[in-house]
Amino acid sequence: MSSSTAGSRLSPVTGTSPTALGAPLSLCAREPHVPADRLVAEMVPPPRFDSVRFATYIPDPKQPTQTEAARVLEDFAAGLGGAHAAGPARRGLFGFGRAKAPKVPAGPRGVYLDGGYGVGKTHLLASLWHATPAEPALKAFGTFVELTNLVGALGFQQTIRTLSGHRLLCIDEFELDDPGDTVLVSTLLGRLVDAGVALAATSNTLPGKLGEGRFAAADFLREIQGLSAHFRPLRIDGEDYRHRGLPEAPAPFSDEQVTKAAHATENASLDDFTDLLGHLARVHPSRYGALTDGLGAVCLTGVGPVPDQSTALRLVVLADRLYDREVPVLASGRPFDRLFSEEMLNGGYRKKYFRAISRLTALARDAKGLVGPS
Repeated sequence: MSSSTAGSRLSPVTGTSPTALGAPLSLCAREPHVPADRLVAEMVPPPRFDSVRFATYIPDPKQPTQTEAARVLEDFAAGLGGAHAAGPARRGLFGFGRAKAPKVPAGPRGVYLDGGYGVGKTHLLASLWHATPAEPALKAFGTFVELTNLVGALGFQQTIRTLSGHRLLCIDEFELDDPGDTVLVSTLLGRLVDAGVALAATSNTLPGKLGEGRFAAADFLREIQGLSAHFRPLRIDGEDYRHRGLPEAPAPFSDEQVTKAAHATENASLDDFTDLLGHLARVHPSRYGALTDGLGAVCLTGVGPVPDQSTALRLVVLADRLYDREVPVLASGRPFDRLFSEEMLNGGYRKKYFRAISRLTALARDAKGLVGPS
């Protein structure tokens, strides 16, 4: 992957210009500032999924749910042609008075892809975005975290005004991690559906089961059921394609090998893993995409166990942003499948952690070629 691909959405953040070969960058030295208009402009499929289409999705012949999901989504995209579902707002007599509430089709205005990590859900979601017959400015694509970050940057009402004219909102990695998110997202999506916006989401959890294991979901059953009512669930079964027929992830390299590769790789970063975890605590997750702008590779020394759940969840977000941008990750220390404790892997966020392991392992494979012969 070229360094230009890694930062292809927008130019790198101020202060993070490429360095000369032989002088690695440092993620810990980056303090990105992301204006709200960039958050909106970046609500498109990430570089890894720029060119995916339904035609490039290769379902596992042993998993008919994959073929069925692709068919349903193609039909869903075709049904989004024509005018915005809400139509133009209508005023009262002589054009005065309040606009009448738009009429929207009965039944769910969305589809919800439920399945394990690595079965191609994001590929299908991005294919839906590309196939929907609307200008890019009328379609939005982002992770659940990016959506909640957008609300934090713009405010609730401005977010509704920004997105209510869209034909489609795609939400990848839909999760409810706390009660505040449950109420916020339930209200937001309800308002957008009322405005005629179609929804599509991916998750490892059925919509009616969101929040379980992370907070007292039963106390927010009304909001969760309201979210569920917006979607038609589509189950996608299968094994993680990132490991299907591929060799085992490479064993970690030595500190010396990682450091040497960082100096020999254009626009590579080099950081101590513990220092990076500390830096992530000082940078809002909404800026992790900007943190990775322009990188040709991420090189980490001293990878070890993640100490606590808050740190682990921040690392999950960083892994997602690196995977989206196809940035290889070269590391020394502990293998990526031993980052998280047994307690974490058996807890309410286990699906997030398994996704991070899967994605980091794939990026470690991509980085193997950065290490020259001994």
